Amino acid sequence: MSASPQSAPPSCRTDDSRAAVALCGAALLADASGALLWPAEGVLAVADLHLEKGSAFAARGRMLPPYDTQATLERLGALIARDRPARVLCLGDSFHDRRAAERMDPADVERLRGLTAAADWVWITGNHDPDPPQGLGGRVVAELTLGPLTFRHEAQPGAVGELSGHLHPAAALALGGRRVRERCFAQDGAKLILPAFGSFTGGLNVLDPAFDGLLAPGFEVLLTVRGRVYRFPSGRLSPDRAR
Repeated sequence: MSASPQSAPPSCRTDDSRAAVALCGAALLADASGALLWPAEGVLAVADLHLEKGSAFAARGRMLPPYDTQATLERLGALIARDRPARVLCLGDSFHDRRAAERMDPADVERLRGLTAAADWVWITGNHDPDPPQGLGGRVVAELTLGPLTFRHEAQPGAVGELSGHLHPAAALALGGRRVRERCFAQDGAKLILPAFGSFTGGLNVLDPAFDGLLAPGFEVLLTVRGRVYRFPSGRLSPDRAR
């Protein structure tokens, strides 16, 4: 299957590692990796790669293993090889800062160029990367509308058919007699917020005030746990601490 905008859509295979989501008439798949697929349009979307976050922290004296970019690109590359999307959308904060590309290992630069050459690659700008680096392939936009859906970095109150990142959603709840806290997708039928895909990115509890006004009451989360996706209503969730 050729990786071009005209190629057939990715596999519609569904199992425990993926969960179906309907958004404004679009049939989507939330993948346990944190990626979102729109099979009918051949789209794979990821949010918040934060490439070179480790080296940015190291420059400030916080020594983290310098392999986050490699790990993130390898996981993304595996998804692309499996699903062969025609279009890849990166929903902002793909680079941790404006100088991230300068710090990338040459092998990671070549790995990224290979990925961007394999599909119609779109960098959506974020607050960390308002002007993504040149020379790595792909095209840059502030947001992108495809049919009934709009892809952007930050969710907007009242938006319909919106897919975004930025907030790094995570959810906590009691499950099987223990407390579980993992990254998640959050959606209310009108919009969906993707989890951060990158290494070292962590997650913000969806009950945090930062999410107030963005999701309708009764929203649901798609929790990613050990390669599986679990669906829970917001009423099952718990905050990180008493509010």
